[in-house]
Amino acid sequence: MINTLYCKDENKGIQKQAFDAICKEQESIGYYGLPEQDIDPILAYVNTIPESVETIAVIGIGGSSLGAKAVYEFIKPVRTLKRKLCFFESTDPINITNLLDTFDIKKTHFLVISKSGTTVETFSVYKYIYAMQSDATSYTFITDPGSPLEKYARSINASVLHLPDNVGGRFSVLSSVGLVPLALCGIDIAQLLLGSKSIKKSFFNDGYMKDTLLRKAYFYAKHHAQYHINCIFAYSESLKYFCEWYVQLWGESLGKHQRHSAFNVGLTPVGLIGPKDQHSFLQLIMEGTRDKSVTFIKIEDFCHTEIIPDITLPHLESLDSLNKLPFSKLINMQCDSALEALLEQGDIPLDSISIGTIDEKNIGMLIFYYELLTSLVGELIDVNTYDQPGVEAGKIILKKKLSQQKR
Repeated sequence: MINTLYCKDENKGIQKQAFDAICKEQESIGYYGLPEQDIDPILAYVNTIPESVETIAVIGIGGSSLGAKAVYEFIKPVRTLKRKLCFFESTDPINITNLLDTFDIKKTHFLVISKSGTTVETFSVYKYIYAMQSDATSYTFITDPGSPLEKYARSINASVLHLPDNVGGRFSVLSSVGLVPLALCGIDIAQLLLGSKSIKKSFFNDGYMKDTLLRKAYFYAKHHAQYHINCIFAYSESLKYFCEWYVQLWGESLGKHQRHSAFNVGLTPVGLIGPKDQHSFLQLIMEGTRDKSVTFIKIEDFCHTEIIPDITLPHLESLDSLNKLPFSKLINMQCDSALEALLEQGDIPLDSISIGTIDEKNIGMLIFYYELLTSLVGELIDVNTYDQPGVEAGKIILKKKLSQQKR
C-alpha cells in the first residue's frame, strides 16, 4: 500500500519511545480497539429498519458525519447501494432546505449523532426536521451513555445506540457513528474493519507498517517548524471527502499548546484533488515557500475501462498521443508526472500511497493508517492529540450568546 520516498533521517531511539507511548495509549484511548469489535449488534439493529426506508439522513457535525461521508462517497461511485445516505452538517438555511428537497421525508430514517448530547448545530437542525416529522420511530439517536440526548430519546421512546468508551468524534468513523449509517446503506462494514485491522496488526506486530509510520511521523515532528503544511494530493474524485475527514483529524488533533511548554504548535492540513489542483495549488507547492510536504494518493485499478476515442481533430493533431489511452492510465500518469516534477526540486518532502482499488477494505486501511499517523505525530510534537480546547472555547461563547437571546 505504501511507497515512502523520504524520511531518510531518523532517530530509532525517539521512534521507539513514540511506539511505546502509543502501545500504552491502547489502555485508555478507545479507537485502537475498534478494528476487533463485534459488529453483530450493529447488524442486528440494521435489520430493524423497515425495507420501505429509502434514505438515511445523518444529523451531526464534524466527527459525527465526516468519517461516514468519506467512506460513503468513496464507495458510492462504483457500487449500487441499498439506500441513499445524506448529511445535515451545517446551519446554513439554504443547505438545509435544498437537502430536504432531495428525498421523501416519510421514507427517511434519521440518525441524530452527538457525543455530548447537546451539540448546538445538531439540535437546531433536528428541531427543524422534527417539526415536520415527529414520529419517534423515524429517529435513532447515537450518543454517550447517560447524556442529555439519551434521556430525551428515552422520553419519546426512540431508539438509542451508544458510542464506545473513550472514542473522540474525529476518531469515531469505525465505531457506531460511522458503521451504523454505512451498514444501513449496504456498505460492507466487516471489510472496512478488516482493512483497518490489517494496518493495526502490521504496525503493532512489527510488520512493514511499523517502520513506515514511525519514520514518517518522526520526519513530520522533527521538521514541523519548517514543513508545517501537510498536503494530501489525491488522484480520484472519490477521495474528496476523505480529504475533508483528514483535514479535521489532522487540524483538530495537532494544533495545540505543547504539554510541557508554553509553545503553540501544529501542522496545517490541506486536501487536494488531482488532476484539478495541478492547475492551481501545484504552482504554490512547486515554486512557493518551502514549508509544505506532500503525500500523493493514487488508485491502481479503477475497475473502469473507458478509453479516449481514436479521433484526430483538425489543428490538434499533436494530441493524438491521447488516442486509445484509458482514462485510468491517464490520471495516474498525471499523478506520476506531478510527483516526478516535485522530486526534481530536491527540497520538497514527498511520499506516495497506492490504493489497490476502490472498496471497503482499502478505505479502512487508509483511515486507520492516518489515525495511527496522527497519534504518533501528536506524541512526538508533545501535544494532547485527543482534546480540542480551541473548539470548546468557541462553543462556550456561542452558548453564552444564545442564553442572552432569551432576555
